[in-house]
Amino acid sequence: MSPALTPIVYAARYHIDIGPHVFPTRKYQMVHARLIESGADLQFLEPEPATWDELALVHTQEYLARLRGGTLSDEELAQLQLPWSVEMVEGFRLMVGGTITAAKKGYGPFSIHIGGGLHHAFPNHGEGFCPFNDVAVAVRVLQSQGVERVAIVDLDVHHGNGTAFIFNPGGAPPPPDEDRRLERRRSAPGADPRVFTFSMHQQHNYPMWKPRGSLDMGLPDGAGDARYLRELRAALPQVMASDPQCVFYLAGADPYEDDQLGGLRLTMDGLRERDRLVIETVRGAGVPLVVTLAGGYARRVEDTVSIHVATIEEALRSA
Repeated sequence: MSPALTPIVYAARYHIDIGPHVFPTRKYQMVHARLIESGADLQFLEPEPATWDELALVHTQEYLARLRGGTLSDEELAQLQLPWSVEMVEGFRLMVGGTITAAKKGYGPFSIHIGGGLHHAFPNHGEGFCPFNDVAVAVRVLQSQGVERVAIVDLDVHHGNGTAFIFNPGGAPPPPDEDRRLERRRSAPGADPRVFTFSMHQQHNYPMWKPRGSLDMGLPDGAGDARYLRELRAALPQVMASDPQCVFYLAGADPYEDDQLGGLRLTMDGLRERDRLVIETVRGAGVPLVVTLAGGYARRVEDTVSIHVATIEEALRSA
């Protein structure tokens, strides 16, 4: 498939005014601009916002009503770490729609979303800059359309706590061992056996509570390229052994060595190799892949943008 036919989902309204903040929402606009400047023949798709009914496939009606009406408590806003505004809610609702659009297009060979990866949102509250859990909503939409098995590969520097809880709500967190290897899920009542969640993250970092997913790998501070890539190579066959019909990839830029909120100390070359490993593994199995960008908080926003653009370049090269 040529890059010209690979859908890239994006909306200018992802640049949300949240005031001075470590989360640079302008990065989406900058990634889009860099891709345009490259001169490549690309197909951009603008999404529609997720409907409130689609959001309710994952989130409780009570939480959605508070979020929609601006009646979140001070505690909820502190947990979300974003100021409430209509623009914020609608911008992230549109971003969830972007992941749904990418998933529907990706349930062919391949698609990319310049956005998404909001993995800290739980059914009844938001956390860590994530008011909605876009990937979980997109998975539920695919399931409603008859997709039986989905895998989520979450390589943001932070554990995907909301996603793990949504698909395995009774799962206790694994013990806090900084030298953790592969930790397989002990399925609890309420777990969804159709969804395999894999998170590889910095163990001693946000969030403090890390519910158990299908496969969790908490790495020590300063793990670096070699160890990270070695552990990823060991984990990916287990993900694909779940026989997914579609894979979502959260390609966080925040394992980067100069990220303000991460400490795994990967280089840009290491991150590009990480992307190549995931993309080639999934594509080699002939499974549709949906790429979302997830976190990225480098001291220079240009570095975050370069990492995200490299992810997209690797995806397009393999398409």
